[in-house]
Amino acid sequence: MTSWYPIVRLMTSLALMTLGGAGMYASVLVLEPAAAEFGIGRGAASLPYAMFMIGFGTGGVLMGRMADKVGILIPALAGSFMLPAGFLLASQADTIFGFCLALGGLCGLFGASFSFAPLVADVSLWFHGRRGLAVGVAISGNYLAGTIWPPILQRSFDLHGWRQTFIDLAWFDLICMLPLCFLLWPRPPVGDETRDSANSLHLAQRPLGFSRNRLQCVICIAGVSCCVGMSMPQVHIVPYVIDLGFAAQQGAQMLALMLGAGVFSRIASGWLSDRIGGLRTLLLGGSMQALVLVWLMFADTLPMLYAASIAFGLSQGGIVPSYAIIVRTFFPAGQAGWRIGTALMFTICGMALGGWMAGVLYDLTGSYDAAYINAIVFNIANIAIAFVLLRRVTRAMANAQKPGELSPVS
Repeated sequence: MTSWYPIVRLMTSLALMTLGGAGMYASVLVLEPAAAEFGIGRGAASLPYAMFMIGFGTGGVLMGRMADKVGILIPALAGSFMLPAGFLLASQADTIFGFCLALGGLCGLFGASFSFAPLVADVSLWFHGRRGLAVGVAISGNYLAGTIWPPILQRSFDLHGWRQTFIDLAWFDLICMLPLCFLLWPRPPVGDETRDSANSLHLAQRPLGFSRNRLQCVICIAGVSCCVGMSMPQVHIVPYVIDLGFAAQQGAQMLALMLGAGVFSRIASGWLSDRIGGLRTLLLGGSMQALVLVWLMFADTLPMLYAASIAFGLSQGGIVPSYAIIVRTFFPAGQAGWRIGTALMFTICGMALGGWMAGVLYDLTGSYDAAYINAIVFNIANIAIAFVLLRRVTRAMANAQKPGELSPVS
């Protein structure tokens, strides 16, 4: 395999993640028009997004396990057909139930799910010395999608309605994604994967004093906690801005700025993870996110909202990639697909839970104050978990009997 092919693979993964991310942001922006068309509140209107995210996360585990066995090409081809099919079915939905089924099942579970965790896991197998940076670049596609799609989709919603927009989006994704999938044909180099797995097995037998599955559970709980906090601005920024008396297009611009800043944050966090490890990166990102959530809660002017949106993107963009780095440090490479998929599934479930909870709290109280407080509390729980795990690493390194027995802090 030529030395430049991993870069081609990385760029292909970035493009596929950006295209696949259209489903996530379409389900965010359709909240307000869906609530109006189906005659439901914001809590119920948040369900399509929640169902998409649950399907997206669960599908990531299934697609990741398939990729561990047969490579990423088959999941990529399947998803490139099912995501457009889901958009087409959603465009014809007559009830909120049918709409949720199309977005959660076809778009999420069987469609876009290949374009997140499985692609990240695949990229991690092609890079070693700069794995954190490569993972950061690949996973930034999710936020690059958030920069590109919200303004485009919101304008199309305003001009043509959400149903016609979903039809156009289906054909665009199908035409663009299928050719890219075939660039993922080669499997990861067996020698490199075996070497990487062997180097981490001695640590991963009892990582940080936990069994492997118990550590996986702790990582998953941390993922839910951070993403409940993360989802509040990402899912509800448009209706929040409307409630403050500003236009929906301005809210979509804030979401684009938020996620655009997240692109830079994800790449920077990958670079940082190569130097200080995934756990320290997680702790830093979680702490910054909590501070900006407080800022957003009190922002009520356009300049403050735009500035806080950018700051939020810069603070939280690097949190999710750090879970992939943590998993790749403490678990064998041969389990990368399903373990990274599982960790990221719980971050996605946290996004779904947080988006739904914020909508319900708004319906109960008539404002987003309680939703922001809820997000901050969950965020603090994530910080506490990261701190405890980091203490365990520090203690284990101090008690190590032989040099080189432990890997750098992850």
